[in-house]
Amino acid sequence: MNTEHSARQVLLHGISLVLAGLIWGLFVPMTPYPRLALTAHIQFESNGLLWIVAAILLLKLPHQVGTKSMLVILASTWLTWPMVLSEVANAWWGTNEMLTIAAAQAGATGGQPWQELTIKLTHMIGGLVLIIAWLLILIGFLPNHSGFHLVTTHELTPDE
Repeated sequence: MNTEHSARQVLLHGISLVLAGLIWGLFVPMTPYPRLALTAHIQFESNGLLWIVAAILLLKLPHQVGTKSMLVILASTWLTWPMVLSEVANAWWGTNEMLTIAAAQAGATGGQPWQELTIKLTHMIGGLVLIIAWLLILIGFLPNHSGFHLVTTHELTPDE
């Protein structure tokens, strides 16, 4: 799998997240905790747009993001889904340990221990991998003289 193919998959995930968020937005008022449902809607849209931007950058601008880094970035797009889908479920659960500000605004009283754990794990794992993915994207766009060569797409020759 080459970088361009992976970037196109990132683009598809981004577009799909935006579409899912638009559809989910229709159901926000029907949930027990509409403020938490709105949080899920916003997460779908913002993460989708971030991945669309990342894909466009990777497809259209010169970079040195390598194949292994693209696999991490692609994995991050996959891990975005459980994170936002857990927020959809939270519109019914009303957990309050992880998303404390939104939960307080929603009047959420807390969920079952397994529900709280689900929200925590999906957000901690998804958030950590998102940070790593965006760090790899940043490094991939740094100039060669920056000292970061761990994500290059080609072997350096002696004259480089």
